[in-house]
Amino acid sequence: MSEGTQRPLKRQSHDRGQATPWAGQTVLVTGVAGTIGKEILRQVLELGVARVYGIDINETELFFLAERYAGDDRVRLSLGNVRDRETLMEKMRGIDVVVHAAALKHVGLCELSPRDAVGTNVDGIISIIDAAVACKVKRVVNTSSDKAVNPTSVMGVSKLMGERLLSAAQAHYGANGPIFVSTRFGNVLGSRGSVIPLFDRQIAQGGPVSLTDERMTRFIMSLDDSVSLVLRAAMMARGGEVFVTKMPVIRIADLADVMIQQRAARYGHAPDGVAVKTVGIRVGEKLYEELLSNEEVRRAIEYGDFLIAFSAAQWREGDSPHAYGFDGPFVRKPYVSSDEQPMTRNDLFRYLESHFPESVSA
Repeated sequence: MSEGTQRPLKRQSHDRGQATPWAGQTVLVTGVAGTIGKEILRQVLELGVARVYGIDINETELFFLAERYAGDDRVRLSLGNVRDRETLMEKMRGIDVVVHAAALKHVGLCELSPRDAVGTNVDGIISIIDAAVACKVKRVVNTSSDKAVNPTSVMGVSKLMGERLLSAAQAHYGANGPIFVSTRFGNVLGSRGSVIPLFDRQIAQGGPVSLTDERMTRFIMSLDDSVSLVLRAAMMARGGEVFVTKMPVIRIADLADVMIQQRAARYGHAPDGVAVKTVGIRVGEKLYEELLSNEEVRRAIEYGDFLIAFSAAQWREGDSPHAYGFDGPFVRKPYVSSDEQPMTRNDLFRYLESHFPESVSA
């Protein structure tokens, strides 16, 4: 990785008059009513897909999403659970690309309900694989998480298993099956599970803002940037890889302070009057985040906005990335938030002003 302060990546714009690899594709998005799923739906429509089918188990959010796209004949949304193999078999008939965004993602809740985490994040992936092979889908793209690297939580373990299942499926089916790929990224700021809505609500109430640990660092990216990179990786994949998105790093303590300075007055509070309270690390949390492990370094390369980790099920010592369809320098070290230079407070201030200028607590 390059040295020095990391700057936020610029999202690549798409010319609607220009054909993209997504043009004319028929797409299934699982978890379509979630934060990531909604943005995937929006962006693939911009990229010119022929039709998008979306499934989710969140009836209320799915209803409102269907209302939003009621006038777009390309969009078909319905209830569906990735644990239900028969439903997936039905939904994948005639599908070219599956973008799998359905998951249980809250670390604490997965710790309390590990069977449910395995049922959705592991068994769900198995059902996705089986249905995709049976229905002759061309590509399956899994949205994974930094929590899959050296996991310390049930959620992380389940996400790692999902990645490995897809890599193993690629090795097993080869050219006779879909291209299976995982994309791994860190925190999507502003999503329902991120800390920005929480801090915003706490600031609106006059504090205190709950900080787990002053030493905590995180990889971050905006929703549109992260999904844009996921969709790019999906069409670049040759099969079995994990695409790791390069991301800026922040200190969570800096985020809390900058948000207080930006937002307190908007809610009628003096910034100096909004306290920050250290509450301690929750079960399964880390002080830092990892996007590429030490074990993966030996089979990973830098490739533009990504690090690409080749499949553990296929890579052999001495292999060349060229044999897998890519050229790029090997990664020199694990990709860990504590080892990267965090954004300065000034950069973070500008980043938030650009991406989250208004309240997100509603």
